[in-house]
Amino acid sequence: MNVLIIEDERALADELKIFLTNYNYVCDVCFNGRSASEKIGVNLYDFILIDLGLPDCDGLTLLKEAKLTNPDAACIILTARAEVNDRVKGLDLGADDYLPKPFSLLELQSRMQAIIRRKYGLKQNVVNLEGFAINLTDRTIAWQNTEIGTITKKEFDLVAYLLLHKNRTLTRSQLSEHIWGSVVNDDYDSNYIDAHIKNIRKKLNVYGPPDWLETVRGLGYKIKINSI
Repeated sequence: MNVLIIEDERALADELKIFLTNYNYVCDVCFNGRSASEKIGVNLYDFILIDLGLPDCDGLTLLKEAKLTNPDAACIILTARAEVNDRVKGLDLGADDYLPKPFSLLELQSRMQAIIRRKYGLKQNVVNLEGFAINLTDRTIAWQNTEIGTITKKEFDLVAYLLLHKNRTLTRSQLSEHIWGSVVNDDYDSNYIDAHIKNIRKKLNVYGPPDWLETVRGLGYKIKINSI
């Protein structure tokens, strides 16, 4: 998932990027409102983390812009401001959550997970699919309580992102952009995404047929399930 970190404290911004990258988020970092405005104007993000005390603009103004240009992004306010009014304004403008500074990085990650569950209608972090258990927190896939250790990080990212968009066909470009942080161009190997899906199926088939992982010919892939 793509994350834009807007934070003028460079040490904190770097810490956030390193921490979230370890959780397999793809992170961009901006230290001021101008560069952040440019980023959100051309890129799509799953999360936007906004510091209210930016040097060249009010973070609330940037929040308004983010909600217009990235309406599907979850926005979390990071603020050292103590005034309740600022927090209320942010939530009223569409922020999904806020964290007062200083905050725990683990709490931030936990809140991001909670937002993901709400956004995609998940009641829990473990989803069971025909004998397979996909754990979105531990980032594992298990078959009847036995973890499948051969699944790579990127392979899990593919499965997890398809699961979040259950019953919806995602194109190869969409999968590439949200998982690798780039769009597959026409000159790139057309089997780029297909090879990963093939490897996933091969590894899962050792335990049981992953019939829920479907190819939509000419379009892309989807995970088809009736309910979670």
